[in-house]
Amino acid sequence: MNIQWYPGHMTKTRRQMADYIKQVDAVGEVVDARIPQVSRNPDIDDIAAGKPRLVILNRIDLADAASTRAWAAYFRAQGMAVIETDSRSGTGTQAFAGAVRTLLADRIAQWNEKGQIGRAVRVMVVGIPNVGKSTFINRILGRKSAKAADKPGVTRGSQWFRVAGGIDLLDTPGILWPRFDDERVGLLLAATGAIRDDILDVETLGCKLMEILSVRAPETIVSRYGVAIPEVCDFLGYELLRQAGRKRGFLLRGGEIDTERMARILLDEFRGGVLGRITLETPEEYQ
Repeated sequence: MNIQWYPGHMTKTRRQMADYIKQVDAVGEVVDARIPQVSRNPDIDDIAAGKPRLVILNRIDLADAASTRAWAAYFRAQGMAVIETDSRSGTGTQAFAGAVRTLLADRIAQWNEKGQIGRAVRVMVVGIPNVGKSTFINRILGRKSAKAADKPGVTRGSQWFRVAGGIDLLDTPGILWPRFDDERVGLLLAATGAIRDDILDVETLGCKLMEILSVRAPETIVSRYGVAIPEVCDFLGYELLRQAGRKRGFLLRGGEIDTERMARILLDEFRGGVLGRITLETPEEYQ
């Protein structure tokens, strides 16, 4: 399933970010805690080279808690500051200002020595589409200023915001990178909603996600959908999708199972947290 999505506005945004980086003191990257590494745009490492980095593990309410702790330790070991947040409820967002000031403690001390006491810290907030970046910023601001929606590609322009505590935030549109070299990357991004559904083969995506969940959360799909996971199966995801569709009574004329409808249900329930807190990758995969 070779998924690629790189609308033209993302090329423009990347160029703008490369210009803006000269104006900021640090970069905060919002990632999806269910896919912490896959949801990091590799282009950001080039754009933000040399800048102090803060990783914002967002949507922790949808991710496995132990996995989130492991990922936080993984990023800290790489020299990055980390906070864990659920932007929709506000959990963890109050740690942002303190994390930024700790990250930039040496620079702030230098400013104070030069008499620049109270100088605003400037942070560029980046992330791929639909990781909750605008919702996070609205929580930080305490008001609805950044446009937010539960679908990718809503934020189209960069905006500056002043945060209490002397921090200026630059909200940038979510961007992906021109090509996913690994098919798995596009699959996980699509499964979590970072890629627009209208360019996807939903049935195939549902099969792939069901196959992943049979490994990552087998008890969940067995109890939720009443499926039996076979020990050996050439088309495991499709078989599980058929079983689940049959259990739900999703039948077409002639008794054929409506696997596309079942795939949409599966995606909606996974993305909405109905299946529980599930993380789809581990730090060990990158060590």
